[in-house]
Amino acid sequence: MTDTATTTTASLNKFEKFKAEKDGLAIKEEIEKFASLGWEAMDETDRDHRLKWVGVFFRPVTPGKFMMRMRIPNGILTSAQMRALAEVVQRYGDDGNADITTRQNIQLRGIAIEDLPDIFNRFHAVGLTTIQSGMDNIRNITGDPIAGLDADELFDTRELVQQIQDMLTNKGEGNPEFTNLPRKFNIAITGGRDNSVHAEINDLAFVPAFKAAGEQKLFGFNILVGGFFSAKRCEAAIPLNAWVPPEDVVAVCRAIVEVFRDRGLRANRQKSRLMWLIDEWGLEKFRLEVEKRLGKSFLPAAPKDEIDWEKRDHIGVYKQKQPGLNYVGLHIPVGRLYAGDMFEISRLAEVYGSGEIRLTVEQNIIIPNIPESRLTTLLAEPLLERFAVDPGLLTRSLVSCTGAQFCNFALIETKNRALATIQALESELILTRPVRIHWTGCPNSCGQPQVADIGLMGTKTRKNGKTLEGVDIYMGGKVGKDAHLGTCVTKGIPCEDLQPVLQNLLIQHFGAKLKQEALVTH
Repeated sequence: MTDTATTTTASLNKFEKFKAEKDGLAIKEEIEKFASLGWEAMDETDRDHRLKWVGVFFRPVTPGKFMMRMRIPNGILTSAQMRALAEVVQRYGDDGNADITTRQNIQLRGIAIEDLPDIFNRFHAVGLTTIQSGMDNIRNITGDPIAGLDADELFDTRELVQQIQDMLTNKGEGNPEFTNLPRKFNIAITGGRDNSVHAEINDLAFVPAFKAAGEQKLFGFNILVGGFFSAKRCEAAIPLNAWVPPEDVVAVCRAIVEVFRDRGLRANRQKSRLMWLIDEWGLEKFRLEVEKRLGKSFLPAAPKDEIDWEKRDHIGVYKQKQPGLNYVGLHIPVGRLYAGDMFEISRLAEVYGSGEIRLTVEQNIIIPNIPESRLTTLLAEPLLERFAVDPGLLTRSLVSCTGAQFCNFALIETKNRALATIQALESELILTRPVRIHWTGCPNSCGQPQVADIGLMGTKTRKNGKTLEGVDIYMGGKVGKDAHLGTCVTKGIPCEDLQPVLQNLLIQHFGAKLKQEALVTH
């Protein structure tokens, strides 16, 4: 029985009330009805909230045009799946596009409610699902983008990530055991050495670690818990002091999610993420509760994990561990794709590779399994002029959330502004290394400014008596080994004044030089 089971409906917040009235998953059976009704005739709670249980999001800024969020475990797609997504996006013309997200996922835009039955049929035919991808559910489960390709990896995460998704979603059909969490929940698992999944910002993360057993060293994972970003608070995940072998990972996920489901805080949605429960209980009590669910005690964490590399971005051409094969990382500016791009990426994956496509948390695409003999021809393909394998040092590390164009939470427009700002900075400056600049439209931090070298969070600011779009600036985020979150260093810079501020930061802190000065000294 959950802690909330004895609470009267009258005392629940509005989200807990509507979840108590009808499980979000029940919406699955009503898609045909909604399609015939149309969005304006729908019950508001169904339209604005419950549809999120099947990955469909009403957006007040684009009324009648919905967003769809997929579930793409470990960020891996087939060319047939990418084509199915492209066909959906194509139907909506100028309104249709897709964004790669910072969770190795894809969101589709411009969707009409009338088309949902057909869209879901198309997805089902190619093994795609959107189930439980919004509201108080577990988000897309992230894993190493080059799992199974990387000669230096310690563990191939692909199968484990799929098993976790299958357990939590009943193989994509929907699992009512896990459709009423206190709040959203993020899981990541990494088997490489460079923390490619940003383990520290997940509610639950598994990082590679070896445990001594006599003369042997056993491979497994140290567990991190409680990382999250919200408008109220941002925290890096903390060690649970627990180590698990790979075969226990799925059961541990289940146990931790069950404890969060049944004992997590639900009264105040601003204080409902896992870390708030850990704060209230203390780490020791939390671990004991998880062990009780698991039916056995954890081994103490290994003294050190194996995250000992700086983080790679996988853009460019790299040899795989399979002899004679390569993977090619394409830079997708701010993760934005149109139907034509998606068809073309699908074609490239089939013609040059094995028909597989992978997404990264930096909003880019990897095409694996390309033989040496086909590399030169692939690199000459017209699409690679836009989706480059060698972009500029600021461009290659740019990340942006959706922004005000499509998201009602965003306080500023982000994607187009981010691109224009970076292009201008690259035209003025000479850089010697990549600098990670992340844009997010609001304090919900979907663009993750806290993990960036320079993070920009949308806000409203005043200038000459007028309210303008502006940003708060974060600095000091570190990824890879010794990862930690950055902090806010400046508030309320108007976007129209931002470029010289960024230029100055890049010169002062990141070794950039003005092009004119470099020419004079040369």
